[in-house]
Amino acid sequence: MIERYSRPEMSAVWSEKTKYGKWLEVEIAACEAWSELGIVPAEALPEIRRAQVNIDRLNAIMVETHHDVTAFLKSVGETIGPEGRFIHYGMTSSDVVDTGLSLQLVTASDLLMKGLLGLTEAIEKQARKHKKTVMVGRTHGVHAEPTTFGLKMAIWVSEMRRNIERLMQAKKAVAVGKISGAVGTYATVPPKVEEMVCKKLGISAEPVSNQVVQRDRHAQFVTTLALIASSLEKFAQEIRALQKTETLEAEEPFEEGQTGSSAMPHKRNPELCERVCGLARVIRGNALTSMQNIALWHERDISHSSTERIILPDSCLLLDYMLSIFTYVMKDLKVYPEHMQRSLGVTNGLVFSQRVLTALIEKGLGRQEAYKMVQRNAMVCWKEKTSFLELLSADSEVISVMSKDELAPLFDYNYYMRHVDEIFARLDL
Repeated sequence: MIERYSRPEMSAVWSEKTKYGKWLEVEIAACEAWSELGIVPAEALPEIRRAQVNIDRLNAIMVETHHDVTAFLKSVGETIGPEGRFIHYGMTSSDVVDTGLSLQLVTASDLLMKGLLGLTEAIEKQARKHKKTVMVGRTHGVHAEPTTFGLKMAIWVSEMRRNIERLMQAKKAVAVGKISGAVGTYATVPPKVEEMVCKKLGISAEPVSNQVVQRDRHAQFVTTLALIASSLEKFAQEIRALQKTETLEAEEPFEEGQTGSSAMPHKRNPELCERVCGLARVIRGNALTSMQNIALWHERDISHSSTERIILPDSCLLLDYMLSIFTYVMKDLKVYPEHMQRSLGVTNGLVFSQRVLTALIEKGLGRQEAYKMVQRNAMVCWKEKTSFLELLSADSEVISVMSKDELAPLFDYNYYMRHVDEIFARLDL
């Protein structure tokens, strides 16, 4: 089941092969920059560009060095000749690691953006399809007034568009490299090298750094992913609530041969939406860790490093997975307008209480007096399960102000759809 919704592209971004490949890309770009400044001989570049990463050899060296960058440099150096001495010239580990990480995050952002756009499109289709599908709106879980399922979807569309903007901003925040040396003073590598390397790699240069790219950038990225995950949880939770047996106004896909319970063959559980809700909690936890990574000792320590090896890949992989799951749910979502109509009638017309209240006020009654008249009848309607319209029509105080013929038109669902087109136009839906 997991494999069905997993996308191999995101897994590839966070593979060892990709990570060390990005490191090598940074090292080669630095050698090319040094060559343009006359430090690395031009004739050395073809050999340097031939350098490769042997991951098995790297891991074997790391058993001895306990340092991934020195193991990386030694393993890469073994694949070429004496020209390898120019690799990592004037640089510190974080120049390579942080800049390479930036390249991974940029690629991951692009994949997540693809997922966001796909999900947004799926929600937009549901919004348009159910623009005028009337249903009861609920506040505190209690019936409030009529709305439409399309309006519920339109709210999600608007939120997803904000998430798209957030991800664009987060990508820009992490699309930053640094080649500034041990504590960021450029003592061993001039700013020109950094500028040239970052330009070659298609990212920005960190305006000022110490030994690392500052972790508020990475925290912005992970918290953005947590916000997006929380939106997905919000949407999924709504479907879960609408899928309750006594409600069943909407339902996630349930395929032939699928089972919902080992004990109860009748079960059709919202397990995909529940999965989305659960995984959102993990990403929010990762967001807290990302914020704790901001405070490092002096020019840096490596307390952030161990956590980032978990929270960055995991957050990207989980959100990508959640987007895949929920896009499938939204594309094949089952919507039951007839059940929505049934729900609208459960309170015997109480959903029109505010309409009656405002009509009485328009007739000249004070708000408090009108409210008491309407609420008095509403409470009887709740208790006796009888028609709200009939109760109002039999109330002498109400009828003294408004006739039965004037009351009946107030109980019209179309009244609540008067501005739906205008709302959709705001979203260009």
